[in-house]
Amino acid sequence: MRKLKVYLDTSVISHLLQEDVPEKMADTRKLWEMFKDGKYDVYLSIVTLEEVGDCPEPKRSELRKFLEQINYSVIDITDELESVAQKIIEMGILTKKSYDDCQHIAAAVVEECDCIIS
Repeated sequence: MRKLKVYLDTSVISHLLQEDVPEKMADTRKLWEMFKDGKYDVYLSIVTLEEVGDCPEPKRSELRKFLEQINYSVIDITDELESVAQKIIEMGILTKKSYDDCQHIAAAVVEECDCIIS
């Protein structure tokens, strides 16, 4: 049986440190253990990695340490991905204001992920 392909956007990674919402943090850490055990094929885009890189210290370093714990594939921003992101806007699903979110969705679609975890 093949593993599910899951796309992670930045918010799920950020929830690993969200002490102000302990239930979400606990759930995300349980999920992270499944990622560490290799139960899913994990995908991130360059957008996700850039957003983690934009976090202030010490959060940025802590999130990068979490990412070092799991295996994941990185999805580059391609013309095809940009085209899908633009279609999301043209269809009225999201607006240009949410372009990064459009790129997250497009990355998961282009890579044929089974789900997006956000």
